[in-house]
Amino acid sequence: MAIIRPFRALRPPKNLAPKVAALPYDVMNVVEARAMAAGNPDSFLHVSRPEIDLPDEIDCHDEPVYLQGQQNLTEMIRRGALVKEERDCFYVYRQRMGAMTQTGLVVCASVDDYQSGVIKKHEHTRPDKEEDRVRHIDYLDANDEPVFYLSRSCGDVEGIIEGVTNGPPEYDFVSDDGVTHTLWVIADATLIGRLTVLFEAIPRLYVADGHHRSAAAGRVRELRREKNPGHTGQEEYNFFLTVIFPENQLHIMPYNRAVKDLNGRSATEFIDRLTASFEITPARETVAPQERHNFGMYLAGQWYHLHAKAAIVNEADTVDRLDVSILQNNLLDPLLGIHNPRTDGRIHFVGGIRGNDELVKLVDSGEYAVAFSLYPTSIRELIELADQDQIMPPKSTWFEPKLRSGLFVHLLS
Repeated sequence: MAIIRPFRALRPPKNLAPKVAALPYDVMNVVEARAMAAGNPDSFLHVSRPEIDLPDEIDCHDEPVYLQGQQNLTEMIRRGALVKEERDCFYVYRQRMGAMTQTGLVVCASVDDYQSGVIKKHEHTRPDKEEDRVRHIDYLDANDEPVFYLSRSCGDVEGIIEGVTNGPPEYDFVSDDGVTHTLWVIADATLIGRLTVLFEAIPRLYVADGHHRSAAAGRVRELRREKNPGHTGQEEYNFFLTVIFPENQLHIMPYNRAVKDLNGRSATEFIDRLTASFEITPARETVAPQERHNFGMYLAGQWYHLHAKAAIVNEADTVDRLDVSILQNNLLDPLLGIHNPRTDGRIHFVGGIRGNDELVKLVDSGEYAVAFSLYPTSIRELIELADQDQIMPPKSTWFEPKLRSGLFVHLLS
């Protein structure tokens, strides 16, 4: 049974929504964030990446950064760039990127559901990133960025959402990257009640993107509960901001890899070692794999097709048969010495939205020695693995389009 709850969103007036909306905090570095927010005091990056308003030498985990975020959020509220909704609502959020459309329901999910396993995860969190999100949320007293969840398709839920989207939207704009963002408000108590009951019949939700924010929401709840002798379980800090999309609308892109060196081997020696596990064919152009168990490799100015030999593919194991696992277990670990990709600074993960040109750029720059393009993990693989309480290797999925931050904020007090 999945618990969802309406909330009084803090959100921008219609005319400011395009200026406020920003990409998530973790898809750009601080230099890119400063450039994106330049000349725009209403950009939500001033809240989600407050270090952009501080000197370059500041450590992004220092307390002044969290205090700056708190101050910037307060200032946006004071100026009217963010206004609190008058009543508890759900919201419908649609994104269009090219030919792809995804329409989700904006709600507050339950910390209890996350901690009990009703909300299924597929990745471990990194302690440093989780701690950063805990402090960020706690200082802001708000979930400022939504978690991206998916659910099994439900015709009744989708029917209600379709009815809502037949009406006039609250926001409708195109962001700088060409993605269209449309938002509808569900204030009708009857519709809110029907949706709440329908989700009670949905046995599981799945984290698509936002494991650290989900885990941090749980830790913030524990901090608040310890300080509240009158805790009832219904306080806002027991719930956190999410957008839930049906599985049949989502699109996963590949999450590619680049490695800084060949672990002491020459390019020729490295290729020779690869032949034990992979069939290798030089390619005349960029390799973007079109089926499972195939990889592209860019090395010394040349692309190669890599096809995993049958002997290294264990189709009986939900985790081992993933392409990210095949690459990690049979190449990155034994040949390149990347034993723990979560912590090894020699590996760099490249989201599929950046394309294979980014892999070429990294290697041709000399900063990286080799890069790999992958076939994307499927929604079916994610759900099957999560249902078995299994964990994927890190950086296995890249969802696009990314949810914009700043269009709805959930206050904890």
